[in-house]
Amino acid sequence: MKETRETSKHGREHTQTRGPGESLQEDESGLLRPIDNQALHHAQYRRRLRSLSSASATSRIQKGLIRYLYLVIDLSRAAGEMDLRPSRMVVVAKQVEAFIREFFDQNPLSQIGLISIKNGVAQCLTDLGGSPESHIKVLMGKLECAGEASLQNALELVHEQLDQIPSYGHREAIILYSALSTCDPGDVMETIQKCKNSKIRCSVIGLSAELYICKYLCQETGGLYSVALDEAHLKELILEHAPPPPAIAEFAIANLIKMGFPQRAAEGVISICSCHKEAKFGGGYTCPRCKARVCELPTECRICGLTLVSSPHLARSYHHLFPVTPFDDVAPLFVPNHRRPKACFGCQQSLLNPGNLPGRCVTCPKCKQFFCLDCDIYIHESLHNCPGCESLRDSKSLS
Repeated sequence: MKETRETSKHGREHTQTRGPGESLQEDESGLLRPIDNQALHHAQYRRRLRSLSSASATSRIQKGLIRYLYLVIDLSRAAGEMDLRPSRMVVVAKQVEAFIREFFDQNPLSQIGLISIKNGVAQCLTDLGGSPESHIKVLMGKLECAGEASLQNALELVHEQLDQIPSYGHREAIILYSALSTCDPGDVMETIQKCKNSKIRCSVIGLSAELYICKYLCQETGGLYSVALDEAHLKELILEHAPPPPAIAEFAIANLIKMGFPQRAAEGVISICSCHKEAKFGGGYTCPRCKARVCELPTECRICGLTLVSSPHLARSYHHLFPVTPFDDVAPLFVPNHRRPKACFGCQQSLLNPGNLPGRCVTCPKCKQFFCLDCDIYIHESLHNCPGCESLRDSKSLS
């Protein structure tokens, strides 16, 4: 904690005691007050939840649960700019790490790969895989800025890696672009058409300004284009890509997918890993078809090509098919006294402010139970079940 003296636009001086990283804002009377970060975080979450649910409100939309996504990170000279502190590169790496963890949490059957752009060349940092730790470790060891960015080379590499993906897999690329230009060896328009014909959905998040070629790329391939205003906005934009997008019409046809459920390999046994072609001691998984060893799930067997997953991966994908209904905001002062909420139904924490007045909360439109803002986010992003609705089901089954 530290004490600082702040001056408002009305010329008054105020002594504020605040913790590290706490921001201030000026209220209607000219006094400086700390910003309610919890309310801001909840407002961002509610915006994202409404945008996702509004599209499926009118009709049931099939989603692509098996995604093959490449993150393309611009590490050209422009990524070293310090308009984001300490630099664009550091901020992007931090948000990419958070996105990778969130992506695998919401898409346990999907895979991610990393591509970097610098010195006019696109380089594949990691192949498609399902281990967040391995991707993050490689990325943190490659944070160096140099040269110019080449959008065409990045798209050519993305097309080369994703063109052989099975038809049931949804091909995507998210490009975090810092430069204001692209240094290409050929016609980038032809490359964009190649990506479009291969059904690769390309989205771009700009860190400097809007570029026509990036906007054109997103329009042609059905992706999203946006420009980040600051670090908080960048985090919000990149997390919008974590939930599964609507399935492409050509891939939405129902078909059977062969999958294998491998068993854990015996401990204390030395075997050759088909992923890295190295001898490893214990651990890993054994393909049920060809008995080859793999290190992580989900993946495809390098020997027989069978898709390998675990049963928890399928179970965790279930909530995308039947999402929890968004909760409604509550104006506590307009709720009758006998129904005015006093405690959160989820965590049982008090919903009353220090002045014994009702605070901000939400309510489930089905079971009519009240929840605090933290439980609202936890239920929709992690739990994927409403405790109030589940308790009603349990009571009905017992009766």
